[in-house]
Amino acid sequence: MECSEESRCRELAKASTFYRAVYSEIEEVGWENLVRFGGDLTSLSFRVLDSKGRVHVMEIQLDKTHPTYPPSISADVPYLFNLKWSSNSRLKDVVQQFRKHLEKLQTFWSTLDDIDRSLCVVEPKQASPAVSNRQVIARNDCFVMLSINATDPRSLPECRFIGTGQIVNLLRDRWRRNSKRWIKDKQFLDNLETLLETQLPRPADVEKNDQQVECGICYAPSLPVDDELRDKSGTGTDYTCDNTSCKRAFHSICLVDWLHSITTTRQSFDVLFGSCPYCSEPVAVKINSGKK
Repeated sequence: MECSEESRCRELAKASTFYRAVYSEIEEVGWENLVRFGGDLTSLSFRVLDSKGRVHVMEIQLDKTHPTYPPSISADVPYLFNLKWSSNSRLKDVVQQFRKHLEKLQTFWSTLDDIDRSLCVVEPKQASPAVSNRQVIARNDCFVMLSINATDPRSLPECRFIGTGQIVNLLRDRWRRNSKRWIKDKQFLDNLETLLETQLPRPADVEKNDQQVECGICYAPSLPVDDELRDKSGTGTDYTCDNTSCKRAFHSICLVDWLHSITTTRQSFDVLFGSCPYCSEPVAVKINSGKK
């Protein structure tokens, strides 16, 4: 019985040490960046904002012997980084390495953003940050499946043509014949149309440039023309909820004002962390997106 009690006390002491260590490390990262955690603190999720204002969530699974063994990590990115870990490492080191990894992926995401804005994308409609494929319309009966290399996004993408008829064979032959004409420093769309020797269809809102989305807070498509707003004067919505079931658009200025009015909003440097007014999912917006 005494051995059993002694063993139990040792286990409790170990658990207590683990909890204290994890709490201390969460404090270093910032409680405002903690999205969720498991009851035993072995499962943690942190919100990380990249330099372009995109919000990413990294899942961390800790071993009970933490920090003796490295944690397991997962995130909605095309590929993960090799975690550098020692017995002296802490959670803040994981977050810092993840943030550096996000910066390496900025060109990849910018390339996909250009495709989404400039071409008629069929699939996927609401793409995960981990997805590197885009299926775009080439003609009414022809589609092009583009696969962007996440480690070298400016390089020639993999390309597959989908459809029937002569136009598919014609575009495929042009792609093969002109593939050496791809120039990394050139705009993606220019490269694509050079190789295909044709202009690809544009989305209606790009062609017309008059379709605006109203803000979910002020209910206006554009901000008023006002000198106090400086570069934001007269502009449209510039922030969208990341929740694919919501995707509500806002003026960042309106969202900043709204978050300031909510007592649960947290601030870290020049970033406000809170919840979407419509779906309550986490949102993060830079304060300098508002008035100067």
